[in-house]
Amino acid sequence: MKAKAFLAITSFCFATSAAAQTLEPDNPALKEVFNFRQYSDTFASAGQPTAEQFTTIRDAGFERVIYIAFTNNQNAVPNADQLVKSLGMDYVHIPVDWNRPTALDFYTFADAMRRDPDRKTLLHCQVNARATAFSFLYRVIYDGVPVAQAKQDMNSVWQPNQTWRDFMFAVMAENNIDPNCAGCDWTPSTAGN
Repeated sequence: MKAKAFLAITSFCFATSAAAQTLEPDNPALKEVFNFRQYSDTFASAGQPTAEQFTTIRDAGFERVIYIAFTNNQNAVPNADQLVKSLGMDYVHIPVDWNRPTALDFYTFADAMRRDPDRKTLLHCQVNARATAFSFLYRVIYDGVPVAQAKQDMNSVWQPNQTWRDFMFAVMAENNIDPNCAGCDWTPSTAGN
């Protein structure tokens, strides 16, 4: 079942979209990290890096890794916390249930980011679906990125399903942000349901 959901979500990854072109890292080695998206000089998201790619991430100047999936996922790196710490980076783990994301999950992530906003951070999950949703919310709420731009960036990886769309709408409503924008299609995806 997990493999089926992983493949369904992966099928919605649009690495060749126009939005993805603007999110490509300057460092060619980072392009090898699954679904890597660079939002600013200090913030990026990705799918699961390999153990070897954590060294590349560190060498690219990242100082903090935030992981928002469960450690028992089939492609999770065993002992990633120890590996990341041994490379001199901070490691934050916030396990987010794919089927039940909560506002507390998001605000725990946002709190970690806001404690040291200039710390170069990679947010990752398994395929960069959870991570792009959290990135969308963080950028819109705290960085003032327009909803349309952040939505286009998220859609370079996936179109949220009903669960994630509803979760994102609830967090935006708590922050008095209207999700509607010109060109924004919030029709829920059926992938990974």
